[in-house]
Amino acid sequence: MSIDNLRLAVLIDGDNAPRDCLKGIMEEIAIYGTPMIKRIYGDWASHGLSTWKNTLLENAVTPKQQFAYTTGKNATDSAMIIDAMDILYTGKADGFVLVSSDSDFTPLAIRLRESGMYVIGIGEEKTPKAFVQACDKFIRVEVIRDKYKKPAKSAKSAPKAAAAKKSAAKAADKAPAKSSAKKSAAPAPAAPEKPPVPEDIISLIADSVADLADDDGWIDMSNLGNLIIKKQPDFDPRTYGFGKLSNMLKNLERFELQVRETSDPNVRPMYVRDLEA
Repeated sequence: MSIDNLRLAVLIDGDNAPRDCLKGIMEEIAIYGTPMIKRIYGDWASHGLSTWKNTLLENAVTPKQQFAYTTGKNATDSAMIIDAMDILYTGKADGFVLVSSDSDFTPLAIRLRESGMYVIGIGEEKTPKAFVQACDKFIRVEVIRDKYKKPAKSAKSAPKAAAAKKSAAKAADKAPAKSSAKKSAAPAPAAPEKPPVPEDIISLIADSVADLADDDGWIDMSNLGNLIIKKQPDFDPRTYGFGKLSNMLKNLERFELQVRETSDPNVRPMYVRDLEA
């Protein structure tokens, strides 16, 4: 079964998951498969979790109640782990999505992978490296938040803005024409700068190219991407302002890209090689 057609069990740690972008998280998960099970764990009698209600209803996520039996002990983690093992043994899922920034789920991720499950972790930048490395794929919440962030538009302010724009246009038509000599073109807005790609990431890519390159130094782009994710599960070109790995490599002078023709005109694989190799 391909990775993008997995039956996924989505388990969310309500104590350590962001509630401001749950919709974006669910949309991101849909890229990798179909979420058959969607559960979130926490003590819903607690005031701190009360703001989850509307978000859970909008995304059809089932809240699972777990009382905090002892102060200072996280019963939520235990309930989530027990459910994960139940799901594993019933065979209802091909993979798991663990949404948390808590390293306590590291053993769970390892155990699920040992059983042949594909494990995706979703957490914030602060997530400990141990949990990140325990997953097949790890996605930063910050990347999801930026991807699915939409500018808020007020329905009430829209007519006012349109009227103001129309009024300004009429005023401009009535105003006397100014000398072209006095006119100065408004500078075009500068494109937002992409964060520089760190040297360790460039080295990671170069080493991965060398690992699988043919005699001429070329490697298939898809194979390269898969190997990089295996080495560093939290690698994501979007972190550096690029939508795809290919776009990222095009902006790095060290790498050369080549699109090859095949007998099928709709299939044109891309290959990469390291010019410094």
